[in-house]
Amino acid sequence: MLALLSPAKSLDATSPLTTRKHSQPRQLDDSQRLIEVMRTKSVPEVAALMDISDELAALNVDRYASFETPFTTSNARPAALLFNGDAYQGLDARQRFDERDWTEAQKTLRILSGLYGLLRPLDLIQPYRLEMGIGLHTDAGRNLYDYWGSRITDLVRDDLAASPGPEVIVNLASTEYSTAVDFDAIDARVISPRFENRDRSGNWKVISFPAKRARGTMVGWLVTERVRSARAITEFAEDGYRYAKDVSTPDVPVFRRD
Repeated sequence: MLALLSPAKSLDATSPLTTRKHSQPRQLDDSQRLIEVMRTKSVPEVAALMDISDELAALNVDRYASFETPFTTSNARPAALLFNGDAYQGLDARQRFDERDWTEAQKTLRILSGLYGLLRPLDLIQPYRLEMGIGLHTDAGRNLYDYWGSRITDLVRDDLAASPGPEVIVNLASTEYSTAVDFDAIDARVISPRFENRDRSGNWKVISFPAKRARGTMVGWLVTERVRSARAITEFAEDGYRYAKDVSTPDVPVFRRD
């Protein structure tokens, strides 16, 4: 059983690390080639490519320039402790995970990344910004989906086979990132939980901030509770969410918080 999560733009490169455990990204050679492409881009080109401010583009141009290997705990941080967006605040690995939980997460959680491909939570990474959906031209094609090709899918398949529990992928990643995985090429059931809240009109809908946070919260719950079956996913009941059976399907369980 394997959970997939998106990365985050918000990063925390200063908080104390809460585990000594770490690992190396397995597709770092591919990352290095992307860095070489990005090093050819000027600040205005990066700003236009990513639709960001010149100030933020300059920060990332500096990051590409300073990218260096080997990765150590002096120049990089575990992915799940560097990412600090809504989902990772819901995950709350700093407070939630003990050493056994980190070991479990390393087996059952994967983070999709435009720069690093498929990450384990303890993989060391350096700060970056490179969204999967941008139109970055490389020798492999016109975007990062072309660049990564089947390599992410192949690694997901291998990791799923080695993970505990049934051949089930719990897709908690955004469409932008989950598109990098060809689920049809993996012989596994894919479950995509949906998190709904009431809008101002009282209607149920997916609202970005709470939905992102809930995805991370579910990942933390899957890890700490050692969830090993698809059926058990419907038992998720954290942060006020409850399984809404009447509007759910087997592969799209809906959780609502009133």
